Amino acid sequence: MDHLFEGLLGSESYTVRLLRKEDISQVEQLQELVVETLTEKKSLQPLTYEELDYILTGNGLMIGAFTEKELIAFRALLVPPIDEEHLGLDVGLEAEELPRVIYQEISNVHPDYRGNRLQQTLAHLIMQELGELDQRFIYVACTVAPFNIPSLKDKFKQGMEIAALKIKYVDQLRYVFIKRLDGEGSRGEISEIARVPMGDVEGQQALLEEGWRGISMEEEDGGYRVLYVKRQLMA
Repeated sequence: MDHLFEGLLGSESYTVRLLRKEDISQVEQLQELVVETLTEKKSLQPLTYEELDYILTGNGLMIGAFTEKELIAFRALLVPPIDEEHLGLDVGLEAEELPRVIYQEISNVHPDYRGNRLQQTLAHLIMQELGELDQRFIYVACTVAPFNIPSLKDKFKQGMEIAALKIKYVDQLRYVFIKRLDGEGSRGEISEIARVPMGDVEGQQALLEEGWRGISMEEEDGGYRVLYVKRQLMA
């Protein structure tokens, strides 16, 4: 079995490998455990068995970290169907660009193993694996709930940017993140900066409608502000 990575968590060793369909039950168990420990259940949109099966039968990638005893973390990428809910439409991509978008889906870490940078390690490894695929993706996109601080930090650390803030999954408010994977990055010089409280939904939406992007967050007076920038395209 090919391991993508081997590491240590204190004195305990772990390995990372690609997940397969026969791993679904372990993934479901870990996902249930993570949801049980959440104080705000709506901050995580768990994957259904059908969605896990869809990813593991050729429509994405999923990797997992295992100790000798169990699966302790996993991370998924999903090739999404092209429909009216596509995140590319939320961030203003053209229809012909939608097949070049892959989603960063759920990332779960066992409560006993949090604080070991497993989320970041798996993010790095899965994006490496994505580069090995025959199909070439230009964009990676995902959604994150406001105030889901660990997940927001994870996305910003990867260089992803907030391009929309809207209702998704019927009735859930979500940031929509996007990042180019082809080295183009976000073009243009930063011309303006604004810091907006995370709870100010309308203020953030107004900036996003005008083409601003959220690039980081900061803690201030016990709350959080999102740093938005406006870029001046170079002539």
